[in-house]
Amino acid sequence: MSLKFEIVNPLTYPGWDDLILSSGKGSFFHSSHWARVLHESYGYKPVYFVSLKDNLLETLFPFMEINSFLTGKRGVSLPFTDYCEQIIPDNSDISEIMDELIHFGKKAGWKYIEIRDGAQMPQNLLPFSSYYRHLLDISNDAQTLLSGFRDSMRRGIKKAEREGVKVNICSSSDSIEEFFKLNCMTRKRHGLPPQPISFFKKIHEHIISKDHGFVALADYNGQKIGGAVCFHFGKRGMYKYGASDSRYQHLRVNNLLIYKAIRYYTGKGYRSFCLGRTESKNGGLLQFKRGFRAEEQIIKYYRYDFEQRSFVKDPTRITVTGIKLFSNMPIPLLKFAGALLYRHAG
Repeated sequence: MSLKFEIVNPLTYPGWDDLILSSGKGSFFHSSHWARVLHESYGYKPVYFVSLKDNLLETLFPFMEINSFLTGKRGVSLPFTDYCEQIIPDNSDISEIMDELIHFGKKAGWKYIEIRDGAQMPQNLLPFSSYYRHLLDISNDAQTLLSGFRDSMRRGIKKAEREGVKVNICSSSDSIEEFFKLNCMTRKRHGLPPQPISFFKKIHEHIISKDHGFVALADYNGQKIGGAVCFHFGKRGMYKYGASDSRYQHLRVNNLLIYKAIRYYTGKGYRSFCLGRTESKNGGLLQFKRGFRAEEQIIKYYRYDFEQRSFVKDPTRITVTGIKLFSNMPIPLLKFAGALLYRHAG
């Protein structure tokens, strides 16, 4: 089956989000809201391969072109995105589509093509890396969902409530700045620089202020001790970023934050809630997310390297030395590192 692509920019394409929603296959990450955040935060160029049939979306391979003097020029689908499944017709030849993408990337001078969530890729193809995703059916009421959680999760939620932790669903610019403060603390604890504040301000401008997301903030005795940033599109909600003050970990604030986000979405008739991406080696976070009894799925990333002319496996790992370096940095210096490095990472 031969498909004819056109390359479009979702930021200027009329009715893009309605087109995605009408396909019944798109996620928030396919939307123009996410594309605009990536483009305006980091200067990435949208290159979305699209085919239509009877004015309906038939095929979509969305890419952002990253052009960095530090890390080179490449096409990523999509940067800083947990998953971005390709939309293709049933019984289509994915190899034929990949040949066309590779041909384009070679002409464009890309170092590689990266696909984040290659659910449609051949099973015998070597993935670049793999992660877990947890998807919760929230079509039932919140109380029924709560009864289905593991005992440890329910106990954590009740403990946070008993101790007086309050969670507020927010949409103000102040709330994203409060989250950013907590995120800086969390990233330092994990030995990573935080995403720049400009990125979170774009999230507020193009997502939260447009009612496609919110910030959940946990308050304890007047102190912000935890936060979550959630996005939604169609009838699907998702947990994208989380942060907390480790001094209050014993209050089980994260249990309550996510439960309150789920309750918000069930109250508005949403059908699913994604708990985001988790690395397979992060046993603690996996155990935590499994406490919600969500469906566990594997996300596979694929990378085609133009120099090697083949799909490759991820050889890189953040070293203990690198983690220690960032962990020991003062937060102002960590913020500077994040503002400097993230646009080159993608």
